[in-house]
Amino acid sequence: MLSQKRIGALMCVILLLLPAVAAAARATATPPVEPEATLSPDAAAYDKEHPEELDADQLYAWSAILIEQSSGNVIFEKSADDIRYPASTTKIMTVYLALTMLDDLDQEITCSETATEVNRIYGTNEISTLGLQTGEVMSLRDLVYGTMIMSANDGANVLAEAVSGSIPAFVDLMNRTAQMMGCTNTHFANPHGLHDDAHYTTPRDMAVIAREAMKLEDFRDIVSRRSYSIPKTNMHRARTVNNTNELFNAGTEESPNRYYYPDATGMKTGYTDKAQYCFVGSASRDDLSLISVVMYTGRRARWADTIKLMDYGFSQYISISPQELYNENPVSIETSNYALDDTAMGRLKLNCVPADGAASLASLVVTKAEAEELALNLRTNALFQYTRDFSAPIAAGEVIGTMTYFLENGNTLVYNLTAARSVPARENVPKTLEQIRQETEADTNLMPRFSLYVVMRLFLPLVGFALVLTVIIRFLQRLRQSRHYAASRMVEDHNRLIK
Repeated sequence: MLSQKRIGALMCVILLLLPAVAAAARATATPPVEPEATLSPDAAAYDKEHPEELDADQLYAWSAILIEQSSGNVIFEKSADDIRYPASTTKIMTVYLALTMLDDLDQEITCSETATEVNRIYGTNEISTLGLQTGEVMSLRDLVYGTMIMSANDGANVLAEAVSGSIPAFVDLMNRTAQMMGCTNTHFANPHGLHDDAHYTTPRDMAVIAREAMKLEDFRDIVSRRSYSIPKTNMHRARTVNNTNELFNAGTEESPNRYYYPDATGMKTGYTDKAQYCFVGSASRDDLSLISVVMYTGRRARWADTIKLMDYGFSQYISISPQELYNENPVSIETSNYALDDTAMGRLKLNCVPADGAASLASLVVTKAEAEELALNLRTNALFQYTRDFSAPIAAGEVIGTMTYFLENGNTLVYNLTAARSVPARENVPKTLEQIRQETEADTNLMPRFSLYVVMRLFLPLVGFALVLTVIIRFLQRLRQSRHYAASRMVEDHNRLIK
């Protein structure tokens, strides 16, 4: 049996060794390994030539979504309502609120100790940061550009305090804003996206947030920048921050970047051990703008997934104008009084021409199926009115009527319906009442024009009437003379008999 002294000495040795054992344990222990984002073993090979055949299993991302930016309509989704950690894509909401709540991009903001504390906690080598120091002064413009392009966590904190006075108050604003946007599966715990179990969202909610942010012109400019030059401050010399969005990077002629996407317009990357790689992307082509979200995917897979989604979206949607819808089924009219040698027998196609600048620039973003339906049922959304009759002659380009197209937002677009060709009139055809009226209205001479034809038309009836009257008068005179002569003879005969 051990003596009490030996037991006490053993206990002291154990207590002395405990910190070293714990330190060794911390040094050799590895963080829990998260499952890697890989393709499903049953996934069919992806065909770049047929992006419209994209299947969910062909994405590395565990959760993803693609929406059309102007309408918010969902084009493609994969587990879009699964809860995911957003990592630095959180900064989309942070910068959106900063641009919304603060008006002057040139206003100066002083960095506080609490805002820059994130650098001391995590270390500037462990996280993305601008290396801001307590008391450093920067403009709002430099902060929002630096925070998004550099993914600066300290910059996100500074913006939060500038908007709400404190980081907790700003986080509360983030959550209330998300609720107002309809993001029911989102909860923020900080303005930068460093991991917190209570900081989560879904691809669907993140797409909604990104769509709202992209409505701001300043935000669109920020995310589209390949780089940004920050002027010197009271604590830092001038520097340039570069965007890590690989879709922007064309590479070189000798080494082109396989993930370069010419239609990309920007947005935000993100990564933490728990979130894995994620990316919110945007792209535009032919007036069609798309927003994609991929979450819990690989470092390179996020670019591949985004390209697949964008190509799928562009294969499904088209940008088409009301004029192009009309041209699918143009209106033809049947004219009258056309020349007998008109090969089309008076049939006239009408062209659709924008009546003003708004109509010439207008376009509708719809699926191919929707475009076909709109073209077939054009009269459901458009009013056709004709401004003249269909009687020849008609000159090519002459306005025959108008088409008024009604947009979903209540606005209208006006197009002129013009003759696609000339239709000559038939010869020796009596003028219509409308032609006579137009000629009369166009005649500036108040008195009628006198010509031999007019004179003959006016005086021949009078001459004829005079001749007829003369004949009648002479007939009556001769009749009277004959009666008078007969009476005289009767008197003479009577007198002769009396004698």
